[in-house]
Amino acid sequence: MRAKPSDAKLTGLFLDMLAAEQGAGPNTLDAYRRDLTDFSEFLGRSGHTFAEAQTQTLRDYLADLDTRGFKSTSVARRLSAMRHLYRFLLNERIRNEDPAAILSGPKRGRGLPKVLSIADVDRMLSRARELSEAAEASPAQRLRALRLYCLLEVLYATGLRVSELVALPRTAAKRDARMIVVRGKGDKERLVPLNEASRQAMADYLAATEAAKADKKNSLAASKWLFPSFGESGHLTRQHFARDLKELAVASGLQARLVSPHVLRHAFASHLLHNGADLRIVQTLLGHTDISTTQIYTHVVEERLKSLVRDLHPLAEK
Repeated sequence: MRAKPSDAKLTGLFLDMLAAEQGAGPNTLDAYRRDLTDFSEFLGRSGHTFAEAQTQTLRDYLADLDTRGFKSTSVARRLSAMRHLYRFLLNERIRNEDPAAILSGPKRGRGLPKVLSIADVDRMLSRARELSEAAEASPAQRLRALRLYCLLEVLYATGLRVSELVALPRTAAKRDARMIVVRGKGDKERLVPLNEASRQAMADYLAATEAAKADKKNSLAASKWLFPSFGESGHLTRQHFARDLKELAVASGLQARLVSPHVLRHAFASHLLHNGADLRIVQTLLGHTDISTTQIYTHVVEERLKSLVRDLHPLAEK
């Protein structure tokens, strides 16, 4: 009898399929790899493998996650990874049944995204602008401040995912550009409009990087990235931007725990909807493939509709 492939081998084949057939990016692949590695280690402790585990063993793993204090959202994500894996193994005829098919996930309440108010975002933008214009700042400090201000303006103007934002090419900041081309999940491209404030922030930031050309040790102006990393090749990392954003939040009088790049993406979507944007338009701007993903913002639409009826309906109470 032919030996069953190892868990590591099956994980590799599964990830190759995700990359080739579904266009999964590095972050998605890393998340699947981490989840399946943890699942494999659990199976190994009881003498099981991907190719042999049965439904009860999968249930035991989900119970173990709960015992370890995993949130329901994290348990649901692990279950999703298992379901995708076993559908793949079934399609490849490595298994003749799907042990994950009848599993039910944890009950999850409808979690609403954290959202900053328009006033909160204005405070952060104002503080970032002040830092970029500080007369006492050194050239290096001013360049960093201009980069952070530009990042914030572009993020709030477009609602990009942080991975999309930090990886924007330098060509995205073409003079008088009204739209930028964004390469999102699954390597899909979409057009996202820019407002005047974000275009001006990019122009000021690029002018500062051009001025840095005089310093031969400074490679910022020669980088292909709009937001290159200081002191090393490549673009700014998501983690570095998140840290800078939290520091800015504190400097703006906000709690650091309430601010992240993803929260600003939520603010972009919520503020658009609150001001009358169509949900389908917001779906397109955010790069959501499925409208159900965008529907986490329907509470904003519902509140706006209630307000309209209350304020405009002729029979509403005055």
